[in-house]
Amino acid sequence: MSVESVRDWLAENAPDLRLIEAHASTATVLEAAATLGVEPGRIAKTLAIRVNDMVLLLVTRGDARLDNGKAKAAFGGRPRMLGPEETLALTGHPVGGVCPFGLAAPLPVYCDVSLESYLTVFPAAGSLNSSVEVTPQRLGELVATGWVDACRLP
Repeated sequence: MSVESVRDWLAENAPDLRLIEAHASTATVLEAAATLGVEPGRIAKTLAIRVNDMVLLLVTRGDARLDNGKAKAAFGGRPRMLGPEETLALTGHPVGGVCPFGLAAPLPVYCDVSLESYLTVFPAAGSLNSSVEVTPQRLGELVATGWVDACRLP
């Protein structure tokens, strides 16, 4: 049902953005890239992270990796990925469909500067086969608490 919360959120906050519902899986970066016909870096993956007592979402390009040192500098503590159950409970989205739209609970969302390499990126949209195409700048305007440099590129 989380794709419905994303659909509702987009209708209210960004009616110009089109929800893409694919006939194949977009649950992993490689599956999403193949299904959407783009390079893996253009997939905007959303990571659910705990830093000390704070839970946050970090949206980064698909081929980037979380850099513990950079993330510690950006967020003030060592980042730890949430498990699938906690991620679903806090975001309302299953792992593979986690995105910064239509969240079950308000969470701070940070965009990684690695996204700025592309004209458009494709974050998930609440299910294992949905996404949205958006410019990184617009994504930041819509959801970001701030921009950080917390990842390393391949």
